[in-house]
Amino acid sequence: MEGGAESVATRIMVGVNESTIKGYPHASISSKGAFEWTLKKIVRSNTSSFKLLFLHVQVTDEDGFDDMDSIYASPDDFKTMNRRNKIRGLHLLEYFVHRCHEIGAPCEAWIKKGDPKEVILHEVKRVQPDFLVVGSRGLGPFQKVFVGTVSEFCVKHADCPVITIKRKPGEAPQDPADD
Repeated sequence: MEGGAESVATRIMVGVNESTIKGYPHASISSKGAFEWTLKKIVRSNTSSFKLLFLHVQVTDEDGFDDMDSIYASPDDFKTMNRRNKIRGLHLLEYFVHRCHEIGAPCEAWIKKGDPKEVILHEVKRVQPDFLVVGSRGLGPFQKVFVGTVSEFCVKHADCPVITIKRKPGEAPQDPADD
């Protein structure tokens, strides 16, 4: 390096989530698509010039229970559920980290809880990646009103450039809100 300057890898944050069809530990169609696009179009074979930063945001139900009505529970039941959810998130991230290690791309991965839109923006401010990559389900205007889109919110509000990757037409499930 000239003048003793060190090469700094381009830091790419990738927002990932679980599949709404298959559930944990399967990555959503959009997350996998965004990740694979990033590897193919940006990283290519130049793995040492990039560092991938995987963020998974777990959305907590208001009552803390997934897919069930609220029931009476002891404090230990909540600890067990929190541990189970964290383990599920770790298994999801394992897919992406494993793929990076297969090709020799440096990476980091972590889990946060909350509203994905707000958490992603907070993490972008905190980590300051060079850019953010998120998948997009390609919802129509009517569906956006009811489901909302994290990718659109990030494009409008993130403190870095954002690349959104739409699902390929053949990958879309029957209900476009599914992923």
